[in-house]
Amino acid sequence: MMINPRLAVVVKGWPRLSETFIAQELVALEEAGLDLDIWSLRHPTDKKTHALHARLQAPVRYLPEYLRDEPRRVAEAMGAAASLPGFDAAADAYARDVARDDTANRRRRWGQACVMAHEMTQDVGGLYAHFLHTPASVARYVSILRGLPWSFSAHAKDIWTSPEWELREKLSPAHHGATFGATCTGFGAEHLQRLADNPSRVSLVYHGLDLARFPAPPDRAMRGDGSPLRLMSVGRLVEKKGFDNLIDALALLPDNLDWHWTHIGGGTLDAQMRDRAADRGVAERITWRGACDQLEVIEAMRANDLFILPSRVAEDGDRDGLPNVLMEAASQELPILSTPVSAIPEFIEDGTHGLLRSDDPIVLAQTIAAFAADPSTGPRLAEAAHRRLIQDFTMAPGIAQLDHRLRAMLGQTAE
Repeated sequence: MMINPRLAVVVKGWPRLSETFIAQELVALEEAGLDLDIWSLRHPTDKKTHALHARLQAPVRYLPEYLRDEPRRVAEAMGAAASLPGFDAAADAYARDVARDDTANRRRRWGQACVMAHEMTQDVGGLYAHFLHTPASVARYVSILRGLPWSFSAHAKDIWTSPEWELREKLSPAHHGATFGATCTGFGAEHLQRLADNPSRVSLVYHGLDLARFPAPPDRAMRGDGSPLRLMSVGRLVEKKGFDNLIDALALLPDNLDWHWTHIGGGTLDAQMRDRAADRGVAERITWRGACDQLEVIEAMRANDLFILPSRVAEDGDRDGLPNVLMEAASQELPILSTPVSAIPEFIEDGTHGLLRSDDPIVLAQTIAAFAADPSTGPRLAEAAHRRLIQDFTMAPGIAQLDHRLRAMLGQTAE
């Protein structure tokens, strides 16, 4: 009996609360019949997990997060890698890369690839990396070492902060590039297609939502005059999310507006954002909930009046793609205020499905105050966003497209 080849999936870390889109996709691919092995570059740091993570049946292997942590394992793998069929070509590719980017991270990618190539079972027929920077580098080296095809899914930071030479080579067969790549926004797809040797190498595959995992929207009573305006945001406390500007905007809201803001998520700027809120005199009107699982996020969305995500382009070029949390808010008919950054306008049309504004604090404050003054605005926008979600942003079409391309790479079906 013929056994279908397995797909080795390389991820930055597993499981991660902030990457539900990866968990959703892998569970769906597994349920579609693909046999997966998960290879994680890092150990988990989140104390919580989503229920979705428990649905994945694939085995999870952890590569040495730092090569010094497992010297015997790394030494054995590097010695064995020299006997693999693609060692000379892989070593040459690594040497070319490190000559242009001689960093600890680059050297770690090579060591992790040697371990993975050595320990991976013989029934693996191809590789698939989530994120086009570090995970894709590891997958590329492994593919050369083992003579296997590889593919990737690109998202946001990996597209906009990777050097152009690296992106071009990962998209070129002449440099052992990917068989194909997927990315979750039209904005990102157009950029990568311009860099690829052939634009068809890159497909637009929206993540979408598996609406079966979400409750129907709640019956929301129209907020009456004088009732508190309940604001919320979900996102890591990092530069590109723009929460510093939102805190400044909250401090500019009219004195006669009763409001409260709830933030969900961790991040490196946590202490700075709390200090900023105290400095602006709004700390008592803010609840910092930290990292929450998806059930807790949805519960909060059902209890609030306006979802705010003031995304921007960070100093290093990092930016959001199309944050899944916007679709999650739409699933609960929670009105959305965001910015026209990156691919957000691909889902939200200003004035129709939500409000897209500059991240300037004065503009944000004026928009929040105007929203509070017109109770009819929220339901109108939220109902339209929910309809758009159902019509164009469910999970199934993207999974079908991705499943087809992965099976073609594995030789299970014609492209």
